[in-house]
Amino acid sequence: MDALAQRFVQDALRNRCNAVLLERLPELNLPDAWLVGGCLFQTVWNLRGGQPPGAGIRDYDIFYFDAGDLSEAAETAVNQRAQRLFGDLGVPLELKNQARVHTWYPAYFGRPCPPLQNACEGIKRFLVGSTSVGLRQTGTGVEVYAPHGLDDLYRGLLRRNPGVDHGALYAQKARDYQARWPWLHVPD
Repeated sequence: MDALAQRFVQDALRNRCNAVLLERLPELNLPDAWLVGGCLFQTVWNLRGGQPPGAGIRDYDIFYFDAGDLSEAAETAVNQRAQRLFGDLGVPLELKNQARVHTWYPAYFGRPCPPLQNACEGIKRFLVGSTSVGLRQTGTGVEVYAPHGLDDLYRGLLRRNPGVDHGALYAQKARDYQARWPWLHVPD
């Protein structure tokens, strides 16, 4: 793991909720499970801005990939199990089966999405490239997935993810992030 990835893990785990979620996540026994997105990159931005690590984080997301059951009921059952396991944290938590994204994506976003092949493909689809991040516990430590790298995350650059064309939603997200962390920048 390179130095920036090590720094990212250290920073993300300064948020107690992230540390507990990552530590207990294997107890859910979910295939290809990752702690992802906002709870990670927003912790980094909070630290850079001198705020407490968990300040203003709206929810904590976990992606997993279970192609064996694409039903909404199965995903709901996973969320209920997670609520029991993590309820003591007192934070909003959402678990999403990335194997079923293509079943609801057209109705939600108004365009098709090909079936994903693993949870990392879901992380790779975040609208802002620098926010495409995930962590998971392995037998040898913490694994980082950051398909667009970590440089822009630490530089505060909000580049559009070139692999996902949702211009208006990207602009909305970038404005929201800039309102909460004014030092963030959208490059020309």
